[in-house]
Amino acid sequence: MKKNYDFSNAVRNPYAKRLKRQLTIRLDEDTIGYFQGLSREMSLPYQTLMNMYLRDCAETRKRLHWSGPRSTKRANQALQRTVAFGARR
Repeated sequence: MKKNYDFSNAVRNPYAKRLKRQLTIRLDEDTIGYFQGLSREMSLPYQTLMNMYLRDCAETRKRLHWSGPRSTKRANQALQRTVAFGARR
């Protein structure tokens, strides 16, 4: 390995804008299972498939039609913890 390198004629990576960034995200088991099953059918890694789907949503400006929190026990427990935490302050 050289001690010094000459980068005066270097060219920027034209694909740098398309590089991926690592991210931690929490997903439901059902959601992960769905994409893993689909990925086996398509012979693609499930994380690549998820990225492709999210990219398509972003490019087409797809919007989620959401009517508020679901009345599941799990959602209620999370809400109760949040309310209880706020009351302690």
